Amino acid sequence: MFLLEAIAPFLDVNQLAVLVMFLIFITMLFTGIPVAYALVGVSLIFVLIAELILDPSRQLFRDVIEFDRTGIDYRRLGATASRVFGGIIRNPVLVALPMFIFMGLMLDQSGVAQRMMHSMQKLFGGLRGGLSLTVLLIGIILAASTGVIGASVTLLGVMALPAMMNQDYSKPIATGTIASAGTLGILIPPSIMLVIMSDQLAISLGDLFMGALFPGLILGGLYILFIIVFGILNPSAMPVPEKTDEVGWPVIKEVLLAVLPPMLLILLVLGSIFAGVATPTEASGLGAAGATALALANGRLSWKVLKEVSRSTMNSTGYIVGIFLAANFFAFILRRYGGDEIVETLVTSAFQDPYMVVVFILFIVFLLGFLLDWIEITLIIMPLMLPIVLGLGLEIEGFNQVQDPEVVWFAILVAVTLQTSFLTPPVGFALFYLKGVCPPSISLGHIYRGIIPFVALQLLGLFIVFEFPTLVTWLPSVAYGN
Repeated sequence: MFLLEAIAPFLDVNQLAVLVMFLIFITMLFTGIPVAYALVGVSLIFVLIAELILDPSRQLFRDVIEFDRTGIDYRRLGATASRVFGGIIRNPVLVALPMFIFMGLMLDQSGVAQRMMHSMQKLFGGLRGGLSLTVLLIGIILAASTGVIGASVTLLGVMALPAMMNQDYSKPIATGTIASAGTLGILIPPSIMLVIMSDQLAISLGDLFMGALFPGLILGGLYILFIIVFGILNPSAMPVPEKTDEVGWPVIKEVLLAVLPPMLLILLVLGSIFAGVATPTEASGLGAAGATALALANGRLSWKVLKEVSRSTMNSTGYIVGIFLAANFFAFILRRYGGDEIVETLVTSAFQDPYMVVVFILFIVFLLGFLLDWIEITLIIMPLMLPIVLGLGLEIEGFNQVQDPEVVWFAILVAVTLQTSFLTPPVGFALFYLKGVCPPSISLGHIYRGIIPFVALQLLGLFIVFEFPTLVTWLPSVAYGN
């Protein structure tokens, strides 16, 4: 409140209203109010403020609600609801959302991850850091199969942490490896965050999927390289087991039988998109059907599992769509106060260099990642930043094939930044997902210490993508080159 009182004299009424809207929204989140309710509640409060206090002529929100002696003009209110909400329900891109969620949840139930963990332990178990390498490789495959952070982090923690503790791994390195591997799901396609970004930024989902592939693999490669080097420099942190199985054709065959099915599923989903055979929405249906077939092949498919996965998919989709509707309402009211122009002025006036403006936006997103989930950031912040990015005149090579290459590049930068903030202490979301499945002997302090080198690798990966935009735009240009 003191800060608000200090800066209030330098702001006009609309600027102050926009700032207060955000502050009230953040405060309501800290009180435990659900995100959708907080968004709608703040929006309705500021509709009434505009109608009754700030707008004596009572014209500012006439196209939202109309008070007269007979009450509310329901026809106008209904038209507004159709304009604000109808586009979400009819959007064909968002059909992919429940399909990809179903795909990830069904893979979680299929036993594929457990089978990969068991077989790859035999393959890498005799190497120093073999369990960490196993976790990272499975994390990359799960990221390309599920696209859900919480599910990947939790699953890897349940499967790998007991084995790593039994082998006397350092607690920080064990937890850091699991948390970082699990968060790759936010970036490596088919990420559900990229699905929503595609809708909010009005860009091709196929471009985003292809653009995210190399940055995701680069981050995974950096993690693997770090584990190898760390194992050489600090062998006591990742001891080699005293007894290991001999690696021969039976072990290799077991690994292949465990890894090939999910890899073929990834090829089915992403390959059909990259080859232009299927749209991302159609590919999501192929992924859901393929995950169900894998569960059936592993003998894990039953009516109970199908019902539970379907219920969880409906709950997750309903949660996201509810926030979609509420965030659209919030953004609509924010724009009526001139919030988009205010944000654009504040961001662009901070720096003259357009690339420094992008860095400043990424810094804001990084800070917001401590307070908000990726859903709120994607739905509220990204549309506000879109006109800023388009107006910067960034010279990003699209090879005359990628539409708005600067927006595709910016979206991937934001995805990497959010992945970094979800790992960064003290309030990274992935850290608390992991803590929820850790034994009492592992504290948050162990997790915080273990994640520091991986956060540094994340920042290095972000720098690489920032400096070399063609890592993002080249693959989409090749796919659509014909």
